[in-house]
Amino acid sequence: MKVIIIGSTHAGTATIKSILKHNSGVEIDVYEKNDNVSFLSCGIALTVQGEVKEINDLFYSSPAILEEAGANIHMNHEVTAVDTINKTVSVTNLVTGVSSVESYDKLVATTGSWPIIPPIPGIEDQRIVLSKNYTHAKALINYANDDRIKRVVIIGGGYIGTELVEAFNVKGREVTLIDNQPTVLNRYFDHEFTENVAELFQSHGVAVATGKMVESFESQDDAVIVKTNDGNFSADLVVMSVGFKPNTGLFAGQLGMTGNGALLVNDYMQTSNPDVFAAGDSVAVHYNPTGENAYIPLATNAVRQGTLIGYNLMSPKVKYMGTQSTSGLKLYDLNMASSGLTAAHAQELGIDADSITMTDNFRPEFMSSTEPVLMSITWERQTHRILGVQLQSKYDIAQSANAASIAIQNRMTLTDLAFVDMLFQPWFDRPFNYLNLLAQAALDKVESE
Repeated sequence: MKVIIIGSTHAGTATIKSILKHNSGVEIDVYEKNDNVSFLSCGIALTVQGEVKEINDLFYSSPAILEEAGANIHMNHEVTAVDTINKTVSVTNLVTGVSSVESYDKLVATTGSWPIIPPIPGIEDQRIVLSKNYTHAKALINYANDDRIKRVVIIGGGYIGTELVEAFNVKGREVTLIDNQPTVLNRYFDHEFTENVAELFQSHGVAVATGKMVESFESQDDAVIVKTNDGNFSADLVVMSVGFKPNTGLFAGQLGMTGNGALLVNDYMQTSNPDVFAAGDSVAVHYNPTGENAYIPLATNAVRQGTLIGYNLMSPKVKYMGTQSTSGLKLYDLNMASSGLTAAHAQELGIDADSITMTDNFRPEFMSSTEPVLMSITWERQTHRILGVQLQSKYDIAQSANAASIAIQNRMTLTDLAFVDMLFQPWFDRPFNYLNLLAQAALDKVESE
């Protein structure tokens, strides 16, 4: 059997390894238009600020490693057309310019995503850059170490944008964060959490300009002027970080897609054509809190889906479990993590939900030190099914978000989480873990209504 894989970042690399591990007699040809594979873009901000010393450490595989494992890796090769009826792909060698048509038995679309570039007048200025791949990372690192770059404007207050705000701020730059939403990180956290982030940024000298729409860029010799509906901002460097769109143009009119172009897949990662699999940022995922498809481009989704293709290549064996969009970040000394729906997002979707937010210390006060944890839980009113959990603290709460993800995945109720067995040891927590206490507080609210 011949398998062609288009693209090899997270999903593609995971697919290669999984197919080779779980199948025999398979010939794999991988076409990657870049000159590298498996770049961890989540480490860009860490490298910009100097936490990661060597950018090449952000690669966790290489063409040589994948070749040694048994795949045929074609770097600097771009797939320019796909014919899913005749099972062929058209490929161009970007170095030599030579083109060819290759046939396949099974095709894997791990074509990833690309940053959204809004059609804003003046956006073609070379001082307006993106943050996605290895090339972008190298440029951002150079800018961060260039003393001529003093004023940096980040447009977009999601994870990538906020992490870059911290990175350039740590490097001593004058940083402004612009977002058209009322708060930063609004898709991941509710208002009380995001207000803490805004205050944290401001305490470090960052200008937070939320609720502002960028209308145009004006190029001047010594600056880019970012013009919004409510004031202008001068910058030596502008980083656009307003979201991603799936790279699926090759499959237009051939495979089922969502409105934004994400490929639709079944539980076994097959598209509407059973001989074409897809994974990663190019696909829509099953979002468990709502039971609907959603576009959630996360590396965790990509590696899970890519791995599943290896299991299911010959026949359906292992189902995809969906996602809670569990994620986290660290800004300065503040840890944040979330899983599932926020209260605001649930309201937007018209879900009959309720929520509660509370603060409690992660371990007893008789210990030499402890830290408060701000936490919130959202649930379905009628069933008490847990829809989402948010956590914020100087204490490392990351694994508690993973526990919350398991609860949401398994459709646990408030009562389930309130009294589920968790360890008690004063070094780590209270007799009731703070997740237990959060669910118990939610039950108290339900009983009082």
